[in-house]
Amino acid sequence: MIELLQEYWKPFLYTDGYNITGLAMTMWLLSASIFIGFVVSVPLSIARVSPHFYIRWPVQFFTYLFRGTPLYIQLLICYTGIYSLAAVRAQPVLDAFFRDAMNCTILAFALNTCAYTTEIFAGAIRSMAHGEVEAAKAYGLTGWKLYAYVIMPSALRRSLPYYSNEVILMLHSTTVAFTATIPDVLKVARDANSATFRSASPR
Repeated sequence: MIELLQEYWKPFLYTDGYNITGLAMTMWLLSASIFIGFVVSVPLSIARVSPHFYIRWPVQFFTYLFRGTPLYIQLLICYTGIYSLAAVRAQPVLDAFFRDAMNCTILAFALNTCAYTTEIFAGAIRSMAHGEVEAAKAYGLTGWKLYAYVIMPSALRRSLPYYSNEVILMLHSTTVAFTATIPDVLKVARDANSATFRSASPR
């Protein structure tokens, strides 16, 4: 085992000499997907609690779909399913985007965490005290100012413990990236095992 780590410590940590691999790749996938998911989920969570059904229902369907299907299936659809469509390959921008495994992986991860984060933030918005909103309205805050200065800061603060759980779950979920040929920690470990079989050695 010591010999294995001595030989593969660089790929496990950050690079194989050509590309980012291992722990660095895992952290990049986590950071990029969490950032994109967070930015998109804020307006979606506001739409999720909208009194208008034509605004609320599309977001509800999106969260239901991505929370109700395995991330592995979502990754396979993004990585192999979408690119198999002739309409996608006919568009140069889409063709270049979905041909790249990294783009497909981050897209799948971002959409998945966005769905969960949207429901977390929407629940925090619903749980706000009615008096807190009424007090803000009494000060003349309405529309986007009400959400920007009162509702969203309060909701984000109260949802932080639940959101931290989502970040941890997303870190665990990055292990499926190896199915899209992304050299994360799991793929480096599998490659090292295939090349040396030392991981099964008692010493």
